[in-house]
Amino acid sequence: MSRRQLVFGYGSLAGDLDGTLAQLPGRRRVWGVAMDNSADLPGYKHYLLRADGSRPRIYVAFLDLVQDATSAVNGVLRPVGENVLRELDRRERNYDRVDVTGAIEGVTGRVWTYVGSADGRARLRDARERGRAAISRDYLADVRAGFAALGPEQLAAFESSSELGGLPVCDLERVSHAA
Repeated sequence: MSRRQLVFGYGSLAGDLDGTLAQLPGRRRVWGVAMDNSADLPGYKHYLLRADGSRPRIYVAFLDLVQDATSAVNGVLRPVGENVLRELDRRERNYDRVDVTGAIEGVTGRVWTYVGSADGRARLRDARERGRAAISRDYLADVRAGFAALGPEQLAAFESSSELGGLPVCDLERVSHAA
């Protein structure tokens, strides 16, 4: 019999996962990883500027978790099977799946979350230095809408446990590539 597994979603996954509310202590949310919008990767995505349909040579930033003993991150905890974990591992290609079992109180089973990979974090660091990092307005709106759907107190907790300033927000259209 396999051990029960769960995923803690704290960004876009919080809106995508049906589950229960949870807190992950000792962390805060930041813009921590990026994808190179000029690179085509099989089965991935790129972004176009809505204003003119052009493909900007930027790095698109996504949420990540960093250690912070004074903070806790709210999110959604969902039981998952091996097939869903494999699907999430493919989807979350800028992240590493890490075990946070024991960090979330009152949970039975193995708890995973996704934190920025070394490569994903390096891309954002380099893009910031070159002034080429940006956030997709739709991504930010979708994450906030996901937390708002969980209730006004969850949206407020999202805002208070996140460091969301510092990068420009662009009106980008996501284009998905077939696998």
